[in-house]
Amino acid sequence: MTRGYVHVYTGKGKGKSTAAFGLALRALGAGKTVRVIQFMKKGKFSELTGFRAFNDRIQFDQFGTGSFVRSAPAEIDRIRAAQGLELAKTLMADNGPDLLILDEANVAAGVGLLKEADLVRLIQEKPAAMELVLTGRHAPQSVLEAADLVTEMACVKHYYAQGVPARVGIEM
Repeated sequence: MTRGYVHVYTGKGKGKSTAAFGLALRALGAGKTVRVIQFMKKGKFSELTGFRAFNDRIQFDQFGTGSFVRSAPAEIDRIRAAQGLELAKTLMADNGPDLLILDEANVAAGVGLLKEADLVRLIQEKPAAMELVLTGRHAPQSVLEAADLVTEMACVKHYYAQGVPARVGIEM
């Protein structure tokens, strides 16, 4: 049995989810199964369409409301995040997919939708062979310490500063 590792992609730069989806594509190309749990996201993003060709080996689950959480989260936001966390626990208990991506889990913890301790517990309890990826800004220090690989994306220059909105197929 090959050991799986824990990756954290964090930081203020663009590319955290993109890096995770690149890893998903590589895993699919190697015949592995992938599950993506998206916290704080709801809607039709281009990656969902792009991965349809692999529909028997990848599944997306969205646990957001479609509203951006700017301050105190609403109760529905907490409920949806808790549902996503429970799904992750269930998948791990069942030795789930080869690769499990918890997209925006770090942000969900940062705004109080998930408890930092719950993310660390997930890392500690993951099946030995499972590869686990957590994305999002502001990864808690305890998550960084529990991970095997941490990549911090730095924003050196970005066209958002010039007012360019998110574009379909590039940022969404």
